[in-house]
Amino acid sequence: MNSVKLKARAKINLGLDVIGKREDGYHEVRMIMQSLNLYDGVIIRKSDVPGIRLTTNRGYLPTNEDNLMYKAARILMDEYHVESGIEIELEKFIPVAAGMAGGSSDAAATLVGMNRLFQLGASREKLMELGLRIGADVPFCIMRGTVLAEGIGEKLTKLPPMMSCPIVIAKPGINVSTRFVYQNLQIDEQTVHPDIDGMIDAITEKDLKGVCSRLGNVLESVTVKEYPVIDTIKQEMISKGAMNSLMSGSGPTVFGIFKSRRTAHQCADYLKESGLARQVFVTDVFGGKREFD
Repeated sequence: MNSVKLKARAKINLGLDVIGKREDGYHEVRMIMQSLNLYDGVIIRKSDVPGIRLTTNRGYLPTNEDNLMYKAARILMDEYHVESGIEIELEKFIPVAAGMAGGSSDAAATLVGMNRLFQLGASREKLMELGLRIGADVPFCIMRGTVLAEGIGEKLTKLPPMMSCPIVIAKPGINVSTRFVYQNLQIDEQTVHPDIDGMIDAITEKDLKGVCSRLGNVLESVTVKEYPVIDTIKQEMISKGAMNSLMSGSGPTVFGIFKSRRTAHQCADYLKESGLARQVFVTDVFGGKREFD
């Protein structure tokens, strides 16, 4: 085997709650994370030239140590003493700086792909442990599917798969700093917390209406206030037939859950024409099969 090809899947947060701030500065969270059928393409090849060479179809992305894929490759090469060079080719589709774990998913694909390419024999749990060195979302991006994430996002519990449904993804032409959002988040007795346990019950019971009624993200209290266009997109999705709509992660991406693919495409067309969002996709949830594709 001289090369591997993988799909690095985007994620959304069906529910994102922040319990409080820890002494080490990190925030304690409870989130329901969901993989999508929207993905980046990753190809990893062995190379006779030592080192790591990363190329991408997006000229604004770094291709050095500042890229999480590069960091993932270096960590695995150091951990398992891989001396062969590698070439990584990234075809980027997931919006950048969007609250969809695109960079983390690319790093996860790098870890899984190199483990497969060089037959290192690392378990999924070992790859997730290494992934945590890169970022809190990387372990989830290795596990994928429908998952409850706790702690700082590293304590993962696999949930029953979310029922299939069309999802519209819309990212306005802004980027949001996750650090800024968490630094400005105020958690007090006035905070409205999403019903994470009720969401888990609804997913288990295959109750899509129940899932949609419980969508919630405490980070909206910061990001929406800073960027009102996010709430505008949410309301437009609902007016165009979404069962409900929510900001994913720290934003600014908004997603809407639909019953009908036709209605989803009509909403997506409207958002494109309106200019409210720069990137718009219609996708579906990913069932989370065990084998990383």
